[in-house]
Amino acid sequence: MNTEVKDRPQHLELDQAALDAASQSLDDGAVTPSYGPWRDDIVKLLNDALATELVCVLRYKRHYFTATGEASPPIADEFLVHANEESGHADKIAERIVQLGGEPDFNPQSLQGRSHADYDASLDLQAMVRANLVAERIAVEAYRQMINLIGDKDPTTRRMLEEILTDEEEHADELKDWLEKR
Repeated sequence: MNTEVKDRPQHLELDQAALDAASQSLDDGAVTPSYGPWRDDIVKLLNDALATELVCVLRYKRHYFTATGEASPPIADEFLVHANEESGHADKIAERIVQLGGEPDFNPQSLQGRSHADYDASLDLQAMVRANLVAERIAVEAYRQMINLIGDKDPTTRRMLEEILTDEEEHADELKDWLEKR
């Protein structure tokens, strides 16, 4: 009985034309022609993710500094931890945008419009936790969608987004726990 799959190549080979093209346009750094038409779309997705992370940093920082009440110190401390982690995400995303030959968009005038999550000026501690949980859930959904859209078009960006998604899911779980404690 022949168990070989029909039309299966005898061995795997690299695409020599793509390898030859990669040796050209050295000013493009890691961006080779195989990125095709997706590079600009990926840079746009990443700039929107950058805006989201920056808005989250600002929201968490505001909540850290304005949280009051007997229950606030440990929650405020968690807000600061999250702000710093979101800032780290923003840095990774900006670095990846540059690696892809794009320009990270830090324009404060357009941040809120490009962000998936909202800024929040609540003064009530429970409202702060709730606003941050909503923002984390939105970030989780946005990252899931970006990962699906990118698929195998850019494995490096996909892996980075998967790592950030893991952090965002942890943030959401922590905030859910704080919300349930009150």
